[in-house]
Amino acid sequence: MNILVITGTGTGVGKTMVTAACAALAVDGGQRVAVVKPAQTGVGPQEPGDLDEVARFAGKITTRELRRYPEPLAPDTAATRAGMPQVHPGEIASAVAELAADHDLVLVEGAGGLLVRFDDEGATLADVAWALNALVLIVAEAGLGTLNLTALTAEVLLKRGIECAGVVIGSWPAEPDLASRCNLVDLPEAAGGPLLGALPEGSGLLDPSDFLEVARAAMSPWLGGTFDPDVFAEQFTA
Repeated sequence: MNILVITGTGTGVGKTMVTAACAALAVDGGQRVAVVKPAQTGVGPQEPGDLDEVARFAGKITTRELRRYPEPLAPDTAATRAGMPQVHPGEIASAVAELAADHDLVLVEGAGGLLVRFDDEGATLADVAWALNALVLIVAEAGLGTLNLTALTAEVLLKRGIECAGVVIGSWPAEPDLASRCNLVDLPEAAGGPLLGALPEGSGLLDPSDFLEVARAAMSPWLGGTFDPDVFAEQFTA
């Protein structure tokens, strides 16, 4: 695995923290890591964005943000309203491929969900993943409604011939309700791939050293951690 595309089932599902966890674990394992954010929206020119948050937790990584738009909208709309150039899949794929040549792992964090538009032609993160022949990691919510959104995301990947690496719960609640507990079993079926982690809510408030240890326990060995989905689920479904 050299390139991993990380998408959410929507906005605010914990995608950036999952990206940070993947990056931090890879760096801790001695890998050279790059993180690409094709389009950052809702952030001013001098304000910290998602890549700053990832770097705060992961440490020594290469970051590349291709476009930044001030309004919190889909990238195509945000670009049009700001009178700024849109970002296109070819440009994104080229930047990622360049970084992949001298990094062990390149993480590509999308904006919102898989089919959020980058440009007027309707290009999305799915087009980028297809162009790169990259695996896609789905970040999902824990509770009610997440199965439908996860299944829709997975169905798009399947129909476009893009392989789903699995699903990570971006913010596992301290006191999970019935739906969240049941979803530990149901989410892998909806995603068409394994449950590869469950990052505890509030992880973004930790200092980097504590975050690394939490990430290690919360993420699958495939992502550099020790998370066992069966053992984790047994705590809540017994």
